[in-house]
Amino acid sequence: MRGATAGRLVLALFVAAVFVAFFLLDLGDRISFDMLKARRSELAGLLAEHPLVVPALFFLFYVAATALSIPGAALLTLAAGAIFHFWLGLVIVSFAATTGASLAFLSSRYLFRDWVQRRFGARLKAIDRGIARDGLVYLLALRLNPAVPFFLVNLGMGLTRMPLPKFALVSQIGMLPATAIYVNAGTELAQIRSPGDIASPGLIGSLVLLSLFPLAGQWAARWLRRRRIYKGWRRPRRFDRNLIVIGAGSGGLVTAYIAAAVRAKVTLIEARKMGGDCLNTGCVPSKTLIRSARAAHEIRSAARFGIAAQAPQVDFPAVMRRIEKAIADIAPADSAERYTSLGVDVRLGHGRIVDPWTVEVNGARLTTGSIVIAAGALPIVPNIPGIAGSGYLTSDTLWEALAARETLPRRLAILGGGPIGVELAQAFARLGSDVTIVQSGPRLLHREDEDVAEAIAKILNSEGVTILTGHEAIRVEGKTVVLRPSGAEGEVALPYDELVVAIGRKPRLEGYGLETLGIDTQAPPDVNPWLETAYPNIAMVGDVAGSYQFTHAASHQAWHAAVNALFGGFKRFRVDYSVLPRVTFTDPEVAQVGHNVQSARAAGVSHEIVRFPLAHLDRAVAEGARDGWVQVLVRPGGDRILGATIVGHNAGELIAEMALAMKHRLGLGKLLGTVHAYPTMAEANKYAAGTWRRAHQPQRLLRWAEFYHRWRRR
Repeated sequence: MRGATAGRLVLALFVAAVFVAFFLLDLGDRISFDMLKARRSELAGLLAEHPLVVPALFFLFYVAATALSIPGAALLTLAAGAIFHFWLGLVIVSFAATTGASLAFLSSRYLFRDWVQRRFGARLKAIDRGIARDGLVYLLALRLNPAVPFFLVNLGMGLTRMPLPKFALVSQIGMLPATAIYVNAGTELAQIRSPGDIASPGLIGSLVLLSLFPLAGQWAARWLRRRRIYKGWRRPRRFDRNLIVIGAGSGGLVTAYIAAAVRAKVTLIEARKMGGDCLNTGCVPSKTLIRSARAAHEIRSAARFGIAAQAPQVDFPAVMRRIEKAIADIAPADSAERYTSLGVDVRLGHGRIVDPWTVEVNGARLTTGSIVIAAGALPIVPNIPGIAGSGYLTSDTLWEALAARETLPRRLAILGGGPIGVELAQAFARLGSDVTIVQSGPRLLHREDEDVAEAIAKILNSEGVTILTGHEAIRVEGKTVVLRPSGAEGEVALPYDELVVAIGRKPRLEGYGLETLGIDTQAPPDVNPWLETAYPNIAMVGDVAGSYQFTHAASHQAWHAAVNALFGGFKRFRVDYSVLPRVTFTDPEVAQVGHNVQSARAAGVSHEIVRFPLAHLDRAVAEGARDGWVQVLVRPGGDRILGATIVGHNAGELIAEMALAMKHRLGLGKLLGTVHAYPTMAEANKYAAGTWRRAHQPQRLLRWAEFYHRWRRR
């Protein structure tokens, strides 16, 4: 590392020295257009005397000038035509310019890429993806356009992952037209009064138009690709709708809302219940259950607050009625009536895609320019013997099944230690069930850092939850699930009253006609950064897209899907997932945005860890909620936030400030300078920023301040 740093320093000093020498020695004035005209015959004589040495020296000088980005490339190109005539001059300049550009490209990569990677890693990844896809076309357009400075293209491309051979080849091709013009002008040097005679507005305009050809070629290639994709399908002459949305969960509702808001004609189709999984079987019922469970826990642990503790009397049917009421209270906001009033054509029925522009629902066929599929996801059920007839529950079927019970399940077995599994485990344990989590992996919450998973496991254990990590369910026999411990012989029998399968969810792809279009419904969805499927006019959002199965992610995607579907002919928007928070609603909650330590190490992102324990926060002490911490990852040597993990009371609320800071590139210094109300849990974010500040105090400046104060006391 030290050797690489020293090498960069030496190279940077060398380049700086050459620049200083160029301007101090007035080389720009010495090598001028008038000098070239005056000494043309002398230079021609030198070529006649040294036919090999002069071209070689000129080549090396041209390479050095372009590699170091020294001004004067146009003048040197004229000189090549004046000295070597057209064909030899063209060959020398073409290869010298490409060689020099390649050296500048490599120098930029060597000197700056690591620094840029550390500072702008997430954005650079997006640029690299674009370069991998369309970089050669854009490079060719830049090279053909004389309005774009030669050296900026070299330095900028060096910061990307474009391979050097491709850069060199495209550069040589792209620079050839302008090179030929200037070399040819050099052969007629006597008739040219100034370089401006060559670079006339008309010529520059012509070259700029020429630079548009690669982009036009790219557009034509896309047009041909679309022709191939839709080959065999007959496109309607006109459409009944601008947009059809299949699925009225979070993603579908927001997509339809945006389309109606911009006065597009949109149809929203829902086969089950308006509001989708989040309202009916996901977020709303689970968080309502969690709140009831927390109330029971507070009664049981009331002695902590100076109040006589007692065993809570849980009225389980009343708990389930409260869940039903919460759903009913929220449902009108997602109802067909409300969306109809907003201008959306709502159809309750099963939507099936007939062709890329036609959807069938309730026997009617509707044509549309664009389709957005927002069909949600299904619980994954393991294929183990006996489970099919066991009466197992999932996050989809749990609520209806439990609402029919008169009593709380006494023994609850949960397969899966992810967010759904741990949330349900803690809630039912607090209500009074004997809960066991079965996790095949080595720990719970595998996406979180290890210390986070350990903290949640410790709290669950303290509340009576049994956690069997490293155990695989191999069969179900009656009301018993049989487990195989990892690395051990024998089997473990786990009896239960209710078995909940919570090992994950998969996109709901079957039954919507995608098979008719040739889209594989058994494979993970192939959705590009604009949310398009193999058919550009058909997009997917939400859980069905497979990437980020969160309600807020679906809403985020929905804006992009709607705008791209309706206005994509003018401008398309790529979805940005770099600042996407997530929350596991255990108690304490786990909230995360950006990188955590685990993901940063996996991605090779350099980081510094800043940590503030909630045990030192006044409001946390007063609330009796001292478990947890705020942990922030920052760029080494700076305060830019790369990610944050918060474990604690109301962590899901606290993470919003970190997400806002990341989105708008506000560092910890700005957070520290923001006044937070006292005493609040939100102060934890400010104190984390203070922890970072103390670790980065300007020691030299503080020593001078100490000296100054000592002097003032005399």
